[in-house]
Amino acid sequence: MIKIDHLGSNNEKAWDAYVNQHINASIYHLSLWRHIIKQQFGHDSDYLMATQEGSKTIVGVLPLVYLKSRLFGNFMVSMPYFNYGGVLADNELVEISLLDKARELGESKNVAHIEHRELKSRQGDWPCRDEKVLMQLGLPDSTGFLWKAIGAKRRAQIKRPDREGVSIRSGGLECLGDFYAVFSRNMRDLGTPVYAKQWFEAILRLLSNQASIIVVMINNQPAAAAFLVGYKHRLEIPWGSSLREYNRIGVNMRLYWEVLKYAIDNKYSVFDFGRSTIDESTYKFKKQWGAEPVQCFWNYQLIGYEDMPQLNPSNAKYAMAIKCWKKLPMAVANRLGPHIVKNLP
Repeated sequence: MIKIDHLGSNNEKAWDAYVNQHINASIYHLSLWRHIIKQQFGHDSDYLMATQEGSKTIVGVLPLVYLKSRLFGNFMVSMPYFNYGGVLADNELVEISLLDKARELGESKNVAHIEHRELKSRQGDWPCRDEKVLMQLGLPDSTGFLWKAIGAKRRAQIKRPDREGVSIRSGGLECLGDFYAVFSRNMRDLGTPVYAKQWFEAILRLLSNQASIIVVMINNQPAAAAFLVGYKHRLEIPWGSSLREYNRIGVNMRLYWEVLKYAIDNKYSVFDFGRSTIDESTYKFKKQWGAEPVQCFWNYQLIGYEDMPQLNPSNAKYAMAIKCWKKLPMAVANRLGPHIVKNLP
């Protein structure tokens, strides 16, 4: 028999030990995210933990975060804000037990759906969104090898900012102001609400050995910036931006070169560029570095909803809101953005 419990503070170490040894785990399965998300966004969570009846040994976990708002409705996600989540289990029986418990919780909370962000499709009555891919690059042992592999055109683009007084900053909290200046402005220009600065600060504090920032400076002003998170053999870039007025001199190319150098120097074997839609501009940008697509499967348990949700910028009903958001003054966008984006998974 499989027993399903809720994670408590007394067994977080055991939860994290299970996550760390599981081959399919991501950093976002770790228990600390429930504290960050609760503190920064106020969202409750249900972290489900499976054990064998009569044993304390964990055989499966499923982190779930509950999002509720008048604007976007009520639903649960594993995991919101990131590309990875879903159930980790020793076998199919444990997996089914955790998913059945998730549905039971969803029904009790009257949610419309539960979204599982996974790298595998599910058989049976599981609606799925699969239009996104993760772009991943296997890294060589040396930056010299990568420098040769990317070709003359990209090498010239990377070196182009050298003529403009370029410098590179890297670190943690001391680089947060520069990162946020670039990121928040770029999000406003895209018509997307921005996370609060405190969200990134919390991550940097709790993941001080795994989270970092790289900034490309032009004449001592931040022009492009990346927020990086490393786990096991993989380094990923959950957030990265460049200012449009500097794109003509290739700051984005320089940023990604510096990020890839950092990944190789710190002995990561895979760099994760994040998700894209095949053949769109971001996909092509990542592809030029040699990255290959890994299919995303966002699997749904539909509970109070007959169709899959459409909470994404491509939904036509958000077009006017996006257009208006692009015109907001930065101070207004940065003040209003965190109140909206916390409810967007």
